[in-house]
Amino acid sequence: MEEESIRESIPRKGNSSKLDRRALERNRRLHMKDLFSKLASLIIPTSRCKSKVCTTIATLTIMACPSHVLVSEVITHVKQLQERVETLKQRKQILEATEETAGSSGSSSPVITVKDLGFILEACVICGLKKKLMLHQVINVLVEEAAEVIAVSHSTVGGRIFYTIYFQAVSSRIGIEISRVHQRLKGLIL
Repeated sequence: MEEESIRESIPRKGNSSKLDRRALERNRRLHMKDLFSKLASLIIPTSRCKSKVCTTIATLTIMACPSHVLVSEVITHVKQLQERVETLKQRKQILEATEETAGSSGSSSPVITVKDLGFILEACVICGLKKKLMLHQVINVLVEEAAEVIAVSHSTVGGRIFYTIYFQAVSSRIGIEISRVHQRLKGLIL
């Protein structure tokens, strides 16, 4: 639509078709430059440094980079945001499941979920401060099921402890049966 308005704004003359093409190309380049600057400004606010100086430096750095580099940075940024959204959705589902089980049983009994994330697996364990689940027991079950623990994180929110354990199969040929791991981890609760 904008190209049509640009073309219409340029007067048409028989002898000046070369000038028309130059003007059209100049307007197109200015329009693309404006679009790239808008694109660059959209990824700046998500930088880790929130100070005005850092944002200005980052803006100048991104504005100076070639357009193909900017586009690849934006693609990487969008993929990271999509992964973050998926992680937050999973965490929300776990929290909702925890609230349902806590509401139905009258206590905050531990909740365990195991998910396949492709090359790695994720086990989320949520337990109350009063009814703790020993983390070493969870890791022992994973090791017994031929899993190699990659990373473990935890956080305490509102009287609950959230453990997130990332693991993978020791041997990719053998793999890990998720349902069996889930059942064995559920056995720790009982």
